[in-house]
Amino acid sequence: MVKMLITAVPIVLSCIANTFFLRSSLFLNLKRPIDGNRTLSDGRRLFGNNKTWRGLLGMVFLSPCVFVLWGLLCKHVLFLEVNTLFYTYKLNKYSYNILIGFLIGLAYCVFELPNSFIKRRIGIDPGGTTKGWVGIFFVILDQVDSLFGCAIVIYIFNPMHISYFIKFIMLGGIIHITLSYVFKLLKLRKRV
Repeated sequence: MVKMLITAVPIVLSCIANTFFLRSSLFLNLKRPIDGNRTLSDGRRLFGNNKTWRGLLGMVFLSPCVFVLWGLLCKHVLFLEVNTLFYTYKLNKYSYNILIGFLIGLAYCVFELPNSFIKRRIGIDPGGTTKGWVGIFFVILDQVDSLFGCAIVIYIFNPMHISYFIKFIMLGGIIHITLSYVFKLLKLRKRV
């Protein structure tokens, strides 16, 4: 559990960095939907307005920066380095941290898209929800969809048992929900 938690730290820090980036006035010209406002035959958008090039590029460029800083910290705090799953089989080097950060950032964003696509197909608006079991399912999925991508990246560099994979996603979901509430309280986010 300690290794999972420590491994999650640079991922969480990347998400926090991207949250602040998205709250800034930087690169507002990239605040365009990834789907280019395209719709399918059902008349609904592919992903909606919340999935933007700005968010994707922010995560893809900020994550490598965070991972490089994490790698530098780990070089000075051996406990962190030996308990970060990214360094179990690979050396803590700049080029490796840039690669891992890029892949984590990309996977995080790409794995959010199927959820958005499905929600548009069943009529849930971007940032919206629905009632009943379907609503509960999507609230949970909203917290863990991107974590599947992150766990796959971790698995590529540090193969793990399926139970460990699932535990990592569950732990990440708990962290995500907790941070969402904190961000909502700080008015950095509109919904959980």
